[in-house]
Amino acid sequence: NGLGFGAGGALYAVQVREPRVGIVAPADQARTLADQWDGLPFGRPNDLVVGRNGNVYFTDSGALPGARNGQHAHAVAVPAVYRIPPSGKLERVAADIERPNGIQLSPDETTLYVANTQGEHVLAYDVAPDGTVGKRRDFARLAGWSKGETGWSSGADGLAVDAAGRLYVASNVGIEVFGPRGEALGVIALPKKPQNLAFAGPDKHTLYVVGRGAAYKIALLAQGYTGRAK
Repeated sequence: NGLGFGAGGALYAVQVREPRVGIVAPADQARTLADQWDGLPFGRPNDLVVGRNGNVYFTDSGALPGARNGQHAHAVAVPAVYRIPPSGKLERVAADIERPNGIQLSPDETTLYVANTQGEHVLAYDVAPDGTVGKRRDFARLAGWSKGETGWSSGADGLAVDAAGRLYVASNVGIEVFGPRGEALGVIALPKKPQNLAFAGPDKHTLYVVGRGAAYKIALLAQGYTGRAK
C-alpha cells in the first residue's frame, strides 16, 4: 500500500495482506520494522511517510467491517497512528481517530497531517525536532464530508504537499487543496473518487492521482515538495 523512501534510498512500505511495516528494497536491507502493538497484530496498515531524520510515521486503519476469508478472525490493534524512530522502538502517537488513512509531513516537517476517512476534518499534530508528536488539532474541514449508504464519511484518503506548503487531500469530492493554515483553496474535480496521489515529473509539476480503477495525470503551476520522493 503506502510507500516512502528514506534518506539513504531504502524503500519503506506498509503491507495489508500480512499486516506489517518495513523496508522492502534494496534486498539486503529488507526487514520488518513493526507488525503488532502491545501483543495485538495490526489490522490494516494503510500509509506512511518517512522524515529526513529517519522517523517513520504510519497509519493503521484497523479491522475492516465485515472482513472475509478469515481476515481479522482474531483480535487486532485499534486504529492508530504510529512512529518508528531511528532507534527502532515503536511508539503509538494517537489512538483516538475513527479511521486514520493518509499521512504526510509539511515541507519543514514541523507538522504531521493525518486523513480521517470517517471524520469531518484533516487532523494535524505539531512535530518536535526529535520527531515526537504533540496533541492533535482539527486542521481543515473537508467538503467531502457527506452521508452515504454506510453512514457519514469524508472519504479522506491519500495526502500530498507542494513546495509552498499547500496540502492536497483525496476525498469524496475530488482533490481538496488547503493552504498552510488550513484555509480551503479549491477542489480539483475528477470523474471517479480518488484514493491516492503524488507529485512527480522532472520538476514535480505533475500530480498523479489513482482511484477506483482509474489513473489521472494533472499538470499544475504549483510544484510538489522536492525534499521527499512523495
